[in-house]
This record gives sequence, structure tokens and C-alpha cells, in this order.
Amino acid sequence: MTDKIIVLSTCGSAEEAERLARSLVEQRLAACVNVMPRLRSYYRWKDAIEAADECLLVIKSTRDRMEALRTSLEKEHSYEVPEVIALPVVDGSPNYLRWLEASLDRKPD
Repeated sequence: MTDKIIVLSTCGSAEEAERLARSLVEQRLAACVNVMPRLRSYYRWKDAIEAADECLLVIKSTRDRMEALRTSLEKEHSYEVPEVIALPVVDGSPNYLRWLEASLDRKPD
């Protein structure tokens, strides 16, 4: 098991997805965010079955950044209750995992 995580979040538009993705990378809360456009979601909201076109964010980060990442998403997101689900990365390419960690490290001021 690694300390790396994949966080999933959906957005209502490509513009919002791109804004959130860029913000998370700029803040070094994510090493990489994939934006997957045009998916269709079906869900229950306020006792009604809803359907919406959404974009999916696939966010690569670490467990120690999860709280700050969640806080940032919830603050910047347009949804009343944004999806923020973290999945553990059990294993991976050592070179990729090193790159992920180095991408999150803050540069000395």
C-alpha cells in the first residue's frame, strides 16, 4: 500500500472542470488531474431521480493532502454537495509514484 490516492469528483461543465483541475495543480494539492468530458450521471437528489451531463475529475494526490484537497474542492465547486471520493493506490510504477511525489513537493521560498 502506498500513501498515494485517486480522488474522484464530478462537475457540471467543462469550464468548471478545467478551472478546478488547474487550481488543484497550482496549489500542489494534485500532481495531475485528468478531465473526462461528457459522461451521463443518474442520481437521487432531494427525493427525485435526476440525470445530468457531467465531467469527471480523476485527481492524483496523497493521503496527507486529502483534507486540504477536499476543502478546496468544496469551497470552489458549484455543487451544493460535490462528490469527493478518495481511493487508495495499492501499488504502481516506482518512477510514476516518484514523479507524483516530486510534483507535490513545495519549492523552497
